[in-house]
Amino acid sequence: MITPSLVPTLPGHYYTDPGLFALEQERVLEQMWFCAIRSSDIDTPGKFRTAQVGRESILITRSSSGAARAFLNVCRHRGAQLCAEPAGAVKRTFRCMYHAWAYDLDGKLVAAPNLVKMPDIDRVEYGLSPVHVREWLGYVWVTLAGDPPSFEDDVMGACVERLGDLESIDRYRLDELTVGRRIRYDVAANWKLIIENFMECYHCSTIHPELTHVLPEFAGGYAAQYYVGHGAEFGPSIEGFTVDGRAGVTSIDTITEDQDRRYYAITIKPQVFINLVPDHVIFHRMYPLAADRTIVECDWLFRPDVVSAGADLDASVELFDRVNRQDFEACERCQPGMASRSYRAGGVLVPSEHHIGAFHDWVKEKIA
Repeated sequence: MITPSLVPTLPGHYYTDPGLFALEQERVLEQMWFCAIRSSDIDTPGKFRTAQVGRESILITRSSSGAARAFLNVCRHRGAQLCAEPAGAVKRTFRCMYHAWAYDLDGKLVAAPNLVKMPDIDRVEYGLSPVHVREWLGYVWVTLAGDPPSFEDDVMGACVERLGDLESIDRYRLDELTVGRRIRYDVAANWKLIIENFMECYHCSTIHPELTHVLPEFAGGYAAQYYVGHGAEFGPSIEGFTVDGRAGVTSIDTITEDQDRRYYAITIKPQVFINLVPDHVIFHRMYPLAADRTIVECDWLFRPDVVSAGADLDASVELFDRVNRQDFEACERCQPGMASRSYRAGGVLVPSEHHIGAFHDWVKEKIA
């Protein structure tokens, strides 16, 4: 049987319809494991960050015992948002600004005006609504699902599917690396367009001259993650994963010889991209906010001694920052076309993009 050169994409309204986006929030973003924050963002008890997961604002903190905890960011009294700031720290309690209901770091209701006069109030039952939490790769992952899906299958399994085993990503010691730079991008495009862009390299020779200079095989149009265990090799004159190919910083010393001078990319649905190179890791987290708006937070992770020594990270950061901006501009150029009558039935995928069809099938199955 001959595989056709062109296969159809999702119809355009999958990228513009607020009703479909609401279904994706409910059945994808709120039901799967969602990478919310870097663990070091809450490195001491009482530090917190908030994150938008589907339709919910999530409050993530660390308890006095050192465990990561997550809650719906809503006071149980009258529904006021508990923490309006994206990040901060409290000593022992989160206190609602409206009526001063207060909750400890484990979410228990510990104080409220006239609370002692209401002895029938169960302080656990009327505590903050908890959210399931896991820590892995130095990040805090949450799920709003009542019955959490398998973290091993969905999250770790995506790394195994791409690299062949977990040991391959463990060697980069992501949980021990330090954030050397963080950039937050506000992208006027649907989250699926961003995933599709990351999954293919048919566009690489068109808009990524710096990337194809460092990774010449990308000019052929096939993404490295198309093949299990394959990493794109640096060009013969390339010394490091930098904007001009010069040497980078000190390499992660636990990777194998086979992983040296290679780039690996991993997609963990629904919203994580991981890029592995010998001396650093680039970790993207998407926060879909609307059918046509997505926040992308990107961390550049380096060895702690490299960051503490004040090494110049600019050339390493600049390479993928340029790639990100080139990609996001392309996605923003696509977003208006999704509403065109020309794209009502969708577009097409060429052979090097056929694997995106599996992603489209996954989306349809999730929201069916």
